[in-house]
Order: sequence, then structure tokens, then C-alpha cells
Amino acid sequence: MKKSANIKIRYDGEWPCLCMGNLTVIIDGNSYDFPPCCLSSGGSVSFDADWGEHVTHGDWAITEWPENFPEEFKKATEDAVNEQVCHGCCGGCV
Repeated sequence: MKKSANIKIRYDGEWPCLCMGNLTVIIDGNSYDFPPCCLSSGGSVSFDADWGEHVTHGDWAITEWPENFPEEFKKATEDAVNEQVCHGCCGGCV
């Protein structure tokens, strides 16, 4: 049975470039600094025929992990990011 972890998220990305922040994850007191721009939004931006924006916000995916990050906590960490970080739209910072 897998040990339950206390996962804390620190993230400084801000609107309109939410994906361009620094992510630090603390698991049971151990701190992991992630590479810059390691989050990818599941949202999107599209335009209608009159150039009106249609924005959807989606869940984050972590695209790069620290080398020493424990494999058994990756899913729980991505879940914690999605619970604690505002979702973006990945519209090229429209």
C-alpha cells in the first residue's frame, strides 16, 4: 500500500501568462524545484468569424519533472497542482 503524502504547491505564475511561473512542490517536508515553464494548459482559445474570442480553461499537465522527483507521487502532484493553481487557457497569451 502506497504511503499518503502531504503535498503543498507553490506557484508564482500570473495572468495573462499563467504557464510561465516557477513551480515548487513540497512533499512531506522535501522541496522539489521544477524547470521553468513546466506546466501546460489543457485549455484553448479560438476565434469565430467575427474574431470574437472563445476561451476555455483546462487542467494543467506537468511537462517536465525534476530528476530526483519520486515517481510514486507524480499523479498526486499533478492532481494537487490542478486543485491549487488557477487553470489557464493556453491561448498564446492573447
